[in-house]
Amino acid sequence: MRGSFGVRGWLSLALLLKVTAVAASVEPVPQLKAYEVPASWRTPVEPLQISDRTWQIGTQDLTALLIKTKSGAVLIDGGMPQLADHLLANMRRLGVSPEDLTWILHSHAHADHAGPLAEIRRATGARLASNAESAHLLANGGAGDIHFGDGLLFPPVIVDRYLMDGEILALGELQLQVHFIPGHTPGSMAWTWQDTRDGKTVDMAYVDSLTAPGYQLLENPRYPKLLHDFRATFARVRDLPCDVLLTPHPGASGWQYAASARQLSAMDCADYAAKAQIQLDQQLNQQRQK
Repeated sequence: MRGSFGVRGWLSLALLLKVTAVAASVEPVPQLKAYEVPASWRTPVEPLQISDRTWQIGTQDLTALLIKTKSGAVLIDGGMPQLADHLLANMRRLGVSPEDLTWILHSHAHADHAGPLAEIRRATGARLASNAESAHLLANGGAGDIHFGDGLLFPPVIVDRYLMDGEILALGELQLQVHFIPGHTPGSMAWTWQDTRDGKTVDMAYVDSLTAPGYQLLENPRYPKLLHDFRATFARVRDLPCDVLLTPHPGASGWQYAASARQLSAMDCADYAAKAQIQLDQQLNQQRQK
């Protein structure tokens, strides 16, 4: 029997049995999972007035700002990808038709803020302005993110106008100034402009997230100067003109979006930066102790 089967035959059979045994003991890899977020991030709100021409039109826990002017309107951030129809409907409630939207801006290129920008751009013909650091991530729909890999995907969108740090984007009398504040992402931005509130001129500041959720802070090969950027950003945010502070996640600046938009706890840009610095230092100490 052994002679008729041959040495090669026995070796092949032994290898097959070994492979079968190994395969039987290996667990399958996990299924791919979509990016899931809390319900409050996906719960729409009616248009909520922040100041005379600035409105929150997003969801309970994701900011999407619409700034109205006689020369057109500006959208800053949009929330999750599935919110495009909601944003367009809220614009119409405020008397802003799709063709009235002139500019689309954003804070950073993650799915929970830039998610619907491609659809809004397609539906309105508005131009998207961003910086070079964000443009690659936007064009790739969030793929290849430094910290999250391909875990935060959204419909890709092409930038129409590249911004330089400190540049002013004008729309009629509205002067929107961009401030590069890298850290949360290399392309994170803050926006400042003036509006009126309660009969007074106020400095509005929409400042990106200053957190590092799960980030490798020490010796990060993909972002070696991460800590340096965060430190410089904290200093810059502290000095922004900032009578009214708004953030992509409203709770970070004390805001609650419900029947109205209310800032439950007073916070300005200096407070926001100081709180973020304490949080980062605590996170850094935890990583050093590991």
